[in-house]
Amino acid sequence: MVAVADSLKGRSFTRVADWSRDELMEVLELADELKRLRRAHEEHHLLPGRTLGMIFQKPSTRTRVSFEVGIYELGGTALYLAATDLQLGRGERIKDTATVLSRYLDAIMIRTFAQSDVEELAAHASIPVINGLTDSAHPCQALADVMTIRERFGRIEGLTVAYLGDGNNVCASLMVACAKLGASFVAATPTGYEPAEEAIAVARASGAGIEVTHDPASAAVGADVLYTDVWTSMGQDAEREQRLRDLRGFGIDAGVVARASENVIVLHCLPAHYGEEITEDVLYGHHSAVWDEAENRLHAQKALMALVMR
Repeated sequence: MVAVADSLKGRSFTRVADWSRDELMEVLELADELKRLRRAHEEHHLLPGRTLGMIFQKPSTRTRVSFEVGIYELGGTALYLAATDLQLGRGERIKDTATVLSRYLDAIMIRTFAQSDVEELAAHASIPVINGLTDSAHPCQALADVMTIRERFGRIEGLTVAYLGDGNNVCASLMVACAKLGASFVAATPTGYEPAEEAIAVARASGAGIEVTHDPASAAVGADVLYTDVWTSMGQDAEREQRLRDLRGFGIDAGVVARASENVIVLHCLPAHYGEEITEDVLYGHHSAVWDEAENRLHAQKALMALVMR
């Protein structure tokens, strides 16, 4: 059985900024080992009898399936908790929900809108709280992203990651993760779509090279990693036509890939909209690591759960 250190037991993972480089690397190292064990069909029940409660206020494919399969493969059980089925949906305070669920569960994963709700849940829960996505952060996606980059290049330090499109929650979390792990990061966005100033400040405090530009063509030049995300996220449907106009020219196609380094990999957290932020030929092309990235949500989150759940 693989050994798991106790140093992170009981910790919540609400945003990348709260974890150190060494702590993030501990997750990545264990994720690599759990991926190896799964492919070898070797049992790794690191969390026998544990229960993960999964609160969903936003729909999901990868988050739900990866967490549910992940806790099962670790020997535990997942409990799906739709927000509409909880008293949260009828006005119960987050503090009260956190206190009660802490008596039933071993950890909570929440996928919701406001980052403040996740932080409040973690503040009042006596069990670990994992951020499955908010409007301002997607730390679990960032773990899978840096795991994939490390897998492909054997390192993260010294690489250049170029993010094109909307400087959203995915961009913010990835920027901070890359910076903490020693990669340079450039975000190319239209005016008004830049990543949050707080994320930029945290990333720059790590000492990494961080650039924000409005020129996607220059951002792609020499990049080791090209990354993009959907232009219209959940809750932004009313803005769709305006966002399509504003973000035109910030997608990844074969021409953009040609500007990057010879061994560039392309990442996308999915779902993809062909012809908008990425073309189908790139998504399924030689440089795409998107499907490894999607799979790595499972391995990275399993490692995270194994490290933080008691």
